[in-house]
Amino acid sequence: MDAIHALAAQLRRARHILVLTGAGISAESGIATFRDAQSGLWARFRPEDLATPEAFRRDPGLVWRWYAWRREQVAAAQPNAAHRALVELAQRRTTTLVTQNVDDLHQRAGSTGAICLHGSIMRTVCSVTKLEIAAGWLAAQTGEPPRSPHHADGLARPGVVWFGENLPADALERANAAAKDCDAVLAIGTSALVYPAAGLPALAQRHGAWFAEINPQPTPLTPTADLVVAQAAGLALPAVLAAWEDA
Repeated sequence: MDAIHALAAQLRRARHILVLTGAGISAESGIATFRDAQSGLWARFRPEDLATPEAFRRDPGLVWRWYAWRREQVAAAQPNAAHRALVELAQRRTTTLVTQNVDDLHQRAGSTGAICLHGSIMRTVCSVTKLEIAAGWLAAQTGEPPRSPHHADGLARPGVVWFGENLPADALERANAAAKDCDAVLAIGTSALVYPAAGLPALAQRHGAWFAEINPQPTPLTPTADLVVAQAAGLALPAVLAAWEDA
């Protein structure tokens, strides 16, 4: 049995599937990952030097403009075949979708209830209170970034988790609970370098889950996987669904 049919058979037997997605699935829609070279005006900056609280304190305007550019990239991108296949998978089996991505491609594809461990680039929050700032209010403001309506000392900032910040406690708690409950875990397009997200497959395995990885490149998770599909997710996931009835 080839890897695609083996994965289809395992997922078909599953009661609860935990899906963990990383930047690779969005890269297939044209959204650059943090490990890709920057382009245009941003070529001289390292993303790791912009996506930090320290960078925002040092030069909030620079960070605000960089995220505005990234939001434009996200808005121009479209969900791909892998995003759509995960929507269909959730219609066939109970699925918990946990994503490290800050774009909204899963949601635009039709996924509901995604656990966004690293926040959302499409949200804007107060830098002090972390309360969300309405898009309509923002549109009427000036400044890069605008002042926050929630706190006198606050600025508008992207609703993402920066390097050095803690993950949202509720999101992490729900992801860990799903890892402990699932009987199959599927890691898709994640570099497996960023924790605690990268630890979810191991947590699931300790609780008896079967683990498969879909990634054209090997990762630190590859040696621990029960099955590896070394393909792009946009090719592999539709093929898995097509093989479902034959598995």
